[in-house]
Amino acid sequence: MNNFTFYSPTLFAFGSGEERNTGALVRRFGGTKVLLVYGGGSVKRNGAYDAVTASLREAGLPWCELSGIQANPRSGKVYEGVDLVRREGADFLLALGGGSVIDTAKAIGFGACYDGDFWDFFTGEATIRSSLPVGVVLTISAAGSEGSDSCVITQERGNLKWGCPRTDVIRPRFAVLNPRFTCSLPAYQTASGAVDMFAHICERYFTNTPDVELTDRLCEALMKTVADAAPRALENPEDYAARADLMWAGMLAHNNTCGVGREQDWGSHQIEHELSSLYDCAHGAGLAPVLPAWMEYVLPHDPMRFARFAVNVFGCEMDYVRPERTGREGIRCLRTLFRRMGMPVTLAELGARSEDIPAMTAHRGEKPGGFPFGAFVKIGPEEMEAILRLAE
Repeated sequence: MNNFTFYSPTLFAFGSGEERNTGALVRRFGGTKVLLVYGGGSVKRNGAYDAVTASLREAGLPWCELSGIQANPRSGKVYEGVDLVRREGADFLLALGGGSVIDTAKAIGFGACYDGDFWDFFTGEATIRSSLPVGVVLTISAAGSEGSDSCVITQERGNLKWGCPRTDVIRPRFAVLNPRFTCSLPAYQTASGAVDMFAHICERYFTNTPDVELTDRLCEALMKTVADAAPRALENPEDYAARADLMWAGMLAHNNTCGVGREQDWGSHQIEHELSSLYDCAHGAGLAPVLPAWMEYVLPHDPMRFARFAVNVFGCEMDYVRPERTGREGIRCLRTLFRRMGMPVTLAELGARSEDIPAMTAHRGEKPGGFPFGAFVKIGPEEMEAILRLAE
C-alpha cells in the first residue's frame, strides 16, 4: 500500500425526511444567503424542492435560484451562477439534484472566488485556493459528487468536457441523502447511475499497486452491492432498501475511501468523456460499452486481477490453469448485468457512429497532456481507438 493523505470533511445526513434539516445545516456551516442550484421539474414533482425551500424559510434564510442545469453540465450555467452570486450577495451554494447540479455548484463556488475565468482552473493556468461553501440535497444516486473532491464541466467553447484538478477545497460541507427522492427516477437514469458508480469503483480496483487487500475487499463489496441492488430497484422502484444501498454505495464509490493507498486508472472515464461530449449521452450510458471494452483490451496486462474480479464480484469459477478465461467470463457477466439493466453495451446501441472514432481520439488530443492517460495500462491515441473499436 502506498502512503496517502485522506481528508473527507463532508457531513452526511442520511435517511427519509432528513431534507427537513437543510436550513439548519446551511446555518451550521455559515450560510446567510443561499444560491439554490437545480435542474428541471423533477425536483418539484418529487417534493424535494418544496421540502428544501420550506426548510430554508424556517431557518430564516433568503435565497435566489439558478435552474435549468443539464446533464453533462455546461460552462454557460457556471458563468451565469458566478454572476448571480456576485449580484445577489449569496455566500452559500445549495445543490438540489445529482452530479451535474453538484458539479455546477462546485464550479460556481471556486469561480466566484476568482477574478478571472473559472476555466483557468481546468486548463492549469490557476490553482483552486478557495471556494464558497457548497451543500447538497441529493436526488440521484450516480456520480458521487456529493462526497468527492472533483467536478467535471463541459466548456462550450470547443465542446471540451474536462475535470478540474482534485482538491479537498471543493468537497461539500454537508450532503442530505434521502433515498426516497430516487424512487421516482426513470429506469434509464437509475441504471445509468448504477453503471457510473460501478465504473468509479473499477477505476480504483484495477491497479498495479501491490498489497492493497483491504481496499480490494472494499471495492469488491461495493461492486457486489451495486450489482445486487440496481436490478432490485429497477424491478421495484419503491424498494427503499435497494435505493438506500445504491445511494450510499454511490457516495463510497467516489469519495476515495476505497481508492486510498493505490494507483488509480481513470482510462475508461477519459474515453467516455469524448462520447458524451460529442453525443451528449448520459455519462453512465456511455460508460456501459466503454468499460467492458477497456477491460478486454487491458486484460492481458494482469489476468489474475481480472480473474479475482470475476470470482469475487460475480461468483465465477476459477480456472487456475488459464486465469484469463475466468477474467473474460467476469467481463461477460458485467456486460450481461448492464444489458439486464437496459443499458447499451455497444456504441451502436448508444447511437454512436464508427466513423466518429478518429475524431473523438483527435479531440482528446486537444487537451493539455491528453495522451497518454490511464495508469493500469497507458493509453495513447492508437490504444484509445482500439478500445472504441472493441466497443462497436
